[in-house]
Amino acid sequence: MTGRSTEPSRRTFLRMGALAALAVPLASACSPGFDESPDPLGPLLRAAETDAAGAKALGAEGEAVATARAAHAAALKTEVDRLNRPKPEQSGPGETPPSSLDGLKERLAQARKQAEGLVPSLPRYRAGMVASIAAGCAALQQSSEKLGRGDDAGAVEVPAGVQLGGESAESVQQALAAEHAAIWVYGLVSAYLPAAFSGAVSRGTAEHVKRRDVCERMLSAAGQTPTGPEAAYVPPRPVTEANSAMELVATAEADASAAWLGVVDRTDDAALRTTALNALIGSARRGTAWRAEFGAKPVAIAMPGQSA
Repeated sequence: MTGRSTEPSRRTFLRMGALAALAVPLASACSPGFDESPDPLGPLLRAAETDAAGAKALGAEGEAVATARAAHAAALKTEVDRLNRPKPEQSGPGETPPSSLDGLKERLAQARKQAEGLVPSLPRYRAGMVASIAAGCAALQQSSEKLGRGDDAGAVEVPAGVQLGGESAESVQQALAAEHAAIWVYGLVSAYLPAAFSGAVSRGTAEHVKRRDVCERMLSAAGQTPTGPEAAYVPPRPVTEANSAMELVATAEADASAAWLGVVDRTDDAALRTTALNALIGSARRGTAWRAEFGAKPVAIAMPGQSA
């Protein structure tokens, strides 16, 4: 013991106050910026889990939906767990699984609409994943009359005020290349398909020609030289009859889905994302219709545009 006062002096208080004042901005500067708001993907995750459970309980009729919605739930859960934002407190009963195909039809339409609404504002990786889920819901709708078929995709148009550059310009070039290839495919398969498919071929060709033109206009406005078509393309398998022709068309639509998902992944422009999302959903639905014709399993791809 020294007999020295253990009470801090006035100078000590002043020194402590100065350090405290410095500590506040330092803590702010070193803060990781953790967002404590609920994760916007949380409702999508809960809906996907509920749909998967309800569809599974419906047996064979709901099997395809159960599998696809379980895949959606798994992708969403991985991302939600990664960010680990606070979970909202549960108030009242949870979501009720659909107990009929009519209920599943309504929930698919809601899930698609909810996912589409999030795509323009999410960070890039999340936007691409949610766009793929929206397209998957649209493909499920297209796969069965009992699921309602759903609305057609929105129009693919040149977004107002869009400015391409760097990654976004390259992604649009890749989408343009996919559109050139799809136009060639539709021209090829017309010789192998029965006359009953001429309307579907004409509509598919017209849609891809329109998208090609949209890509070329965007690139030209950005001072870029649009990619031209190849002289010819080599199908992954020889086209010899109707089924192989339909399979090739479905492959072309899958390639277009992947290319347009790439646009969503590589732009922050909300209007360009919407254009790309509409193209992605359109190809997902058109590809589903062709897959149904030649008996592909599954008919609807769970997450169109994503690598297998």
